[in-house]
Amino acid sequence: MSDSDRRIEQLLAALRDDNEALRDHAVASLGQMGPSVIEQLIGLFGDDDRVIREAVRQALVQVGPDAVEPLLEALCDDEWAVREQAAIALGRLKDDRALQPLIAAIKDRDGAVRLAAVEALEKIGDPRAVEGLMEALMDQTVREEAARALKKIPDPRAVDGLLNGLAGENWIVKRHAAEALGLIGDLRALQGLAQALQDEDWLVRRNAAESLARLGDRQVVGALVPLLEDENDMVRETVEGALASLGWTPPRE
Repeated sequence: MSDSDRRIEQLLAALRDDNEALRDHAVASLGQMGPSVIEQLIGLFGDDDRVIREAVRQALVQVGPDAVEPLLEALCDDEWAVREQAAIALGRLKDDRALQPLIAAIKDRDGAVRLAAVEALEKIGDPRAVEGLMEALMDQTVREEAARALKKIPDPRAVDGLLNGLAGENWIVKRHAAEALGLIGDLRALQGLAQALQDEDWLVRRNAAESLARLGDRQVVGALVPLLEDENDMVRETVEGALASLGWTPPRE
């Protein structure tokens, strides 16, 4: 065994040490070794220890662009855990080469991989992922994360899918959708957001009011005014600000 191989073996072993500082040193050292350690690191993706998996991902991210192609291969591995960890690492690397493979991974047979792919695309933030993320809104396993990702990538193509989410039953999806539609700024969302002012979830109502203010159309004033008496303080405050931004003033008594 060469001195280099022995050093790599020692550093890989150090990833399992209870001493956090030693683990951090091992991660940094492995990341500086470049392509020579990529295969061994990816080989630990299936480890049962979450700390090991996280340390391996950190080291691969530090390796940088040279790790992308091996990670893309790992994204097609037979083991779901390897595919999951590869997707997470690719999201952190934010390399353009990973975009289409991650979009394809949204349809992976394993839910954990689909989830990792959606979260990776959220980190990358490329509008080319919007159509794939819209499809993911129909996937019960990842629809909440897909809605959150679409909030981070405002794009008019997502309006219809987000309106469907806003009218659905999942309160987390509705919260993200109500916010995302305001960030997109498309007037097609006006009616759906006005209806969401009646939602039973206070944060959906608040986000809908804020988004209606962003859209800037005065025709929603009548829908907003009743929420000045909302039971939730934050909803009332947001509605007051929304009405002010739309030029509404309370009638004189």
